[in-house]
Amino acid sequence: MLQQFYKKISGSIFKNSAWGIFSNIFQNILFSVFFIVVARKYSTDDFANYILANTLYSFVVAFSSLGLGQWFIRELLTTNNKQILINKFFKIQIYVGIFFYIVNLIIAVLLYQNQTIRTLSIFIGINVIFDNVIYVIKYINVAEEEQKKSFIILTIEAVLKFGAGCLLFIYPIPIVYLSIILILLRFVTLNLFIKIGSSNLVNIKAILQTKIDWSEIKKLLISNWSFVVIGSISIIYWRMGNILISKILQAQDVANYEISFKLFSMAEILPVIVSTSIYPLLVKTYQDNQEKTIQLFRRAFMAYALYGILAFTFIYCFSDVIIPFLFGAKYLNTSMYCKEMFLTILIFPTALLQANLLVAMKMEKKDMWLNLISLALNLIFSFTGFYFFKSLSVINFSIFLSFGFFHILQDALLIKRKIISAIHTISFYLATISIIILFYWGSKVINQYLLFICFWIIATIIVGIFIWNMYKENFSKKIKLQFYKR
Repeated sequence: MLQQFYKKISGSIFKNSAWGIFSNIFQNILFSVFFIVVARKYSTDDFANYILANTLYSFVVAFSSLGLGQWFIRELLTTNNKQILINKFFKIQIYVGIFFYIVNLIIAVLLYQNQTIRTLSIFIGINVIFDNVIYVIKYINVAEEEQKKSFIILTIEAVLKFGAGCLLFIYPIPIVYLSIILILLRFVTLNLFIKIGSSNLVNIKAILQTKIDWSEIKKLLISNWSFVVIGSISIIYWRMGNILISKILQAQDVANYEISFKLFSMAEILPVIVSTSIYPLLVKTYQDNQEKTIQLFRRAFMAYALYGILAFTFIYCFSDVIIPFLFGAKYLNTSMYCKEMFLTILIFPTALLQANLLVAMKMEKKDMWLNLISLALNLIFSFTGFYFFKSLSVINFSIFLSFGFFHILQDALLIKRKIISAIHTISFYLATISIIILFYWGSKVINQYLLFICFWIIATIIVGIFIWNMYKENFSKKIKLQFYKR
């Protein structure tokens, strides 16, 4: 039974995650090329203004979705009337999107005197409304295990955005006009989601006719406010850095941070995409058999931990070459800050997995408090650091340290609930720290490119042996079980 269970869930994870991984790799190649072209074709000031307008939009959109994606999936999987739930949630998201678009404009005026940032915010901010509509459809597809539709449409959007970037090679388009073009392309994406990406569960006429009063919205927020906090903090956590940098440091630092974050965002794609498939399975298995949930979590944890080490060691070895090659000589020193930021990838994947498990166990309020504590620590570390040092490193290390505390608090909560053991937690930290220290000292002795290749060949062999032994053990148990049945 257990083997059949793992076969079933691994097939489901692979089916949904494979599409996400491959399409996101392709999307991010195109998005990254667009990002690189913008960084190269515009001055550092124009590029920084564009980044800051996008930062404000990202900051606001963290609240505009109300962070109810995981709640929506959980309700959609358990409700008997999906259509009513979808129609009401859809209309709420439209109302809230319009409200937060106005908020975006107000924040831009209050924070920045720069007219370019304000103008860019008028156009880029429209994405808040578009994103709220797409947000609902994407989570419907997650619940229905139809992520493939979302991935295909987002890939089309990436191609269109890449095409817009290519126009810069033909004609020097002002940054404001480029933003207008991007909004028009985003409108095309929105229509594709509504027409072909909604799993036949979205009916615009029915949504418009659905009646929503403020008491329902108030009731939803009061009963699920922890999801709002969790969903918004994850974006605020990172985008807050850009705003602090723009107020304390220089435009060059804004660009350095954004380039580092762009590479970090690419690295986090794999665990994020896989988590969209694992989270519904954690919800389902926890309802049926908690032991299966724990076993699924423990196996996923090992893979997530290894991926974090892989991503960090890759950036440590290759960022000095990759960043100047892609973005130009004016970003020659960016790799140092990128390595600092990538310390967080060592614990990000496993923290994401543990957060999904807590929400699946209906412990979202505890997860929310952990997020708030982590955000508060990030602010404290950042302001304290800037008091003594005016350096981008302050933001990078503040994120890493606060995220580390977040992970430890998660560990304590899961140990208390007997999901993991103290030995498991200590082993994870000791193994990660030891590997990174050995890798660092190894890079001082031999060529770091050769070290990366040799290290991961050895690691792959060790993991392969472990998986093979586990397979043989399960196969042996199956044979014995069949023998005794006879």
